Formats: sequence, C-alpha cells, structure tokens
Amino acid sequence: MAFLEIKNIKKSFGKYEVLKDISFSLEKGEVLSIIGSSGSGKTTLLRCINFLEFSEEGIISVDGNVIYDGGSLHKYTDAEIRENRLHFGMVFQSFNLFPQYTVLENVTLAPTLLKRGTAEEIENRAKKLIEKVGLTEKMDFYPCQLSGGQQQRVAIARALALNPQILCFDEPTSALDPELTGEVLKVIKGLKGKDSTMIIVTHEMDFAKNVSDKVIFMADGVIEEMGTPEEVFDNPKSEKTRNFLNKTNEI
Repeated sequence: MAFLEIKNIKKSFGKYEVLKDISFSLEKGEVLSIIGSSGSGKTTLLRCINFLEFSEEGIISVDGNVIYDGGSLHKYTDAEIRENRLHFGMVFQSFNLFPQYTVLENVTLAPTLLKRGTAEEIENRAKKLIEKVGLTEKMDFYPCQLSGGQQQRVAIARALALNPQILCFDEPTSALDPELTGEVLKVIKGLKGKDSTMIIVTHEMDFAKNVSDKVIFMADGVIEEMGTPEEVFDNPKSEKTRNFLNKTNEI
C-alpha cells in the first residue's frame, strides 16, 4: 500500500468543476512535482490535500489510514480536521509569516501552542531547523528585515517544526526575484531523503525535472499526464503536455 493515496478527488466552486476525479499515490520518501498552466487546478488540489479546502468526493489516506472521505465530510469534527491536517506541512507562495514575531518565534509558535515538547525542546529543534535552512545569524530578526528568499526559508523551517509526514509547497518561488529563487530551491532539494515525502506545485521546470521522482501535468482539472521526469519532460504522450512544455521553453 502506498504511503499517500489520493482517490477520486472532485471539487467544485458553485457550478465550476475545478477538480475532476483526481487520483494518484506516493511512496514514502518520493518527491512529486505538479506542473500546469494557471487555472488547471494545481493549487486547489494541494489545498484539498491539506484540508484548506474540502472536496465533495474522494478519499485521502496516509500510511494506510483514511484521514478524509469526501462523501462523509459532515462526520468530521473541527478537532479531527485539525489533527488530520497535521499530517501535512504547507509552504505558501506568499510566506505567510507573522510580522510581529522573530524568525525563532515564527518557527516555535505552532509547536508551543500544540504542546509538542518542553519549551527548551521546542526551541532547540527550531534552532536546528533554522540552521538547516541557513539562517542561524537571522534568528532574532523580524520578517520585514529579511529578503523574500530568507522569508521563504523561514516558512520552510516553520513547516518542518511539527514534523509533518508530507511536506507541501505551493509555488514556493513565484513571489521571488530570479536571484532569490535559487537559494530556496537549493533548500528544498536538500530536504530530499528516504523519509521526506514532498509535493511541490511549481513553475520551475528544470527544478521539477531534477528533483522529482514523479511528475503530474494538470490541465482543465484533470491529470493529463503522469510519470517519471524522463517520461513527462522528454517523451510526453499528451499533445497538451507537449504544447505546455514548448511554451515554457520559449519563455
């Protein structure tokens, strides 16, 4: 059984069907990149997986346990949804750091609120994570004192602070200048390992090709193509995939 299983996810906003029967699976330690044009459903899919949106249909399983059944949404309490959300860590494109807190405080806030250890344990882990993303000397800085790339690296450390089983990135470099993009992608690539399962919605094609075990190309709310980076980027079967890749190569 796969570590993460997504089965038959459907999501609509009013009459507009954004996700049309999405299914895929990931093994532990695999990295999945999701690519596609704006409006293809990539971010909505990620938000459904993270319980920031709720699909009308579909099942989400982690490590053999069903944590969401869209046909029975009403049966979940708010506490259960909050608990299930903790399987995932989320890094947003706009950082979403708390401006009134320092780097260290941003990273320790959630574990402190959820009582995930003593104050000393939480702080020590946060410091290690901040060191991991290369910002030890910025620990007492506020977000306004950091570059966009540094803020995103803090956001990655914060997402790791609760030890999520699956780390999700929603266009993590889209708000960054080109010279700052590389530093964030380097940190994400450095997280790859046998125990680090990641889903990355990205427009960085070279990065997706180099870091991913699997790639999904989405178009019009469906998975148009799925396979290894070599299959999707070098030998795409779908005309829509070929057209998308040709356009990105021209930019």
